[in-house]
Formats: sequence, structure tokens, C-alpha cells
Amino acid sequence: MNKFVLLIFLVKWVGVPCSAQVKKQFTVERNEKCNKVELSLKAKTGNCFIRPSQNRDILTIYGNQNAEECTQSFSNEVKEKTSIIKLSLEQESQRGVGRKISTHVFGMDERPGDKFWKVYLAEDMPYSLDLDYGLGNANIDLAGLAISKLKINTGSADVNVSYSNDIENKTEMDTFYIKVDMGKVAARQLNLTRSKYVMANVGFGNMLLDFSSKPVMAHYIKGTVGAGNLIIHLPSQETPVIVRVSDSWLCSVSLSRNLKKIADNTFANASYSKNAKDVLTFDLDVSLGKIIFKENP
Repeated sequence: MNKFVLLIFLVKWVGVPCSAQVKKQFTVERNEKCNKVELSLKAKTGNCFIRPSQNRDILTIYGNQNAEECTQSFSNEVKEKTSIIKLSLEQESQRGVGRKISTHVFGMDERPGDKFWKVYLAEDMPYSLDLDYGLGNANIDLAGLAISKLKINTGSADVNVSYSNDIENKTEMDTFYIKVDMGKVAARQLNLTRSKYVMANVGFGNMLLDFSSKPVMAHYIKGTVGAGNLIIHLPSQETPVIVRVSDSWLCSVSLSRNLKKIADNTFANASYSKNAKDVLTFDLDVSLGKIIFKENP
């Protein structure tokens, strides 16, 4: 079983030589008997960052909360060469759910707090990630990591997913699943996920799916929209695209100019054919909300 280490140390802030702030670090060391990690992480409140690590530890977490401001629960077990880690992080919130809902519905000004969690993952270890966010903000940089499966569920948090420096996923991903209720999600550079399937579920919130760069493989995108908004950025028209939409008279679907009707509720661009390679296939269902397709100029 991997060793779990909790370290508490002091760091002096630059420019404030007489004061210090408690920092916390969780470290899960590498077990050479394990060749895969299944990480389930819940961040109920606060700001959470995920980044590639500079060391070989399979999980390293920093936070700037004081002991009385946060709570954590942790478990780690090994099953069939897989390290199964479950971690819950929570900080005291200065606003309730009602304030967050008011922000999204009425456009009230919201300033995120300065409390954060920073999560670092090893670049050379395959991960299956199950991420659950409640309130706050999350920034997920997957550049150079090996993610075999990714599930993101956000209630009212705002989530950004990206691949910095255009470094693609080191392994083929089976499914990229993302669900937003009241929050906002921006998933950029999805061509770098190397994911066979992209599953998107929008409740009352907003979601951006960015496929604006040329894909390295075919993607099947299944999306459902309740009363929220789904914006999809498409690559240049050289990439074959087909869109199937199941809609209602209460919804709104805005197609880009290069998508032409080829059958009932089915649209495609000029590059699409039945034998085309690296096709983006969209299968979408919308009830009360809005779907918008945009293309690279």
C-alpha cells in the first residue's frame, strides 16, 4: 500500500518578511507494484488546480488553508496493480449556494477567494480521473499526462480544461465525460485528448467544447442540453464533420455556414463522406436550451 504523508510547513511570503502562512502538502508515493492510478477527487468548495508534476510521486497536493478552515478525507488501496485513491477537499465558503445561483442568473459580480488546492500528477503514470466540483473554480491542465479515462462533474463551479504548450495526451483515452449543472465549463484543445468518445451533459449552465484544431483521430461526441447553452468550435472545413440533432420547438440550434442538410435532422460539411477518416461525429439532443456551432475563420 502506498505511503501517505502529511507535511505542514511554513512559507514566508515575498515582501512580507515578518509574516508566514501555513501550507499543507499531501503526497502519495509511487508503489512499483502499481502500473495505474484511479483517482477520485471531490472539491466541494474553493479553487482547485490540476497540473503535471516535476517528480515521480503519483499525487502531490498543496493548499494555503489554515487547519480550522478546511477538512479532508483520504483513502488509498491497491487492487490488481491499480492504486485506488479517494480524496475529498473542502474549505469554509464565504457564500452559500443561493449567492452562486444569483451570480449565474442575474449576473452579479463575483470575486473568487484566494484559497486554493494545487494537485500535481506524475507524467509517466496512466490515470483514470473522476473529478467532482461543487462551488468555486477549477483549472485542469492535462498537457503531457497519460489519462485513459476522464470524468468531470460540476454543480455550480466554473471549470476550465486545457492542454498547455499543445502537448497531447500520452495515451489513447476511452471516454471524456463532462457534466455541468449550474456552472460554466470550457474544454479546450479537445483534439489533444485522443479520446474516442466525448460525452457532454448540460443542465442549466454553459459549456464550450473546442474542436477548433485538426483532430489526430476520429471523435464521437454525444451531447444533451436541458435549459443551458452548448457552444461547439469546429476545425477548418477540411476536417469531415457530421451532425445529428434531436431538438424541440422550445430550443435553438445555430449551425455554421459550412454545415448543410443531408437528411432529416442531419447535417454535414463538404469534406464528409461515409468513407472519410478522422470524422467528427456529433449526436446531440436539446430540450429548452441552445446549441451554437462556430468555425475557424
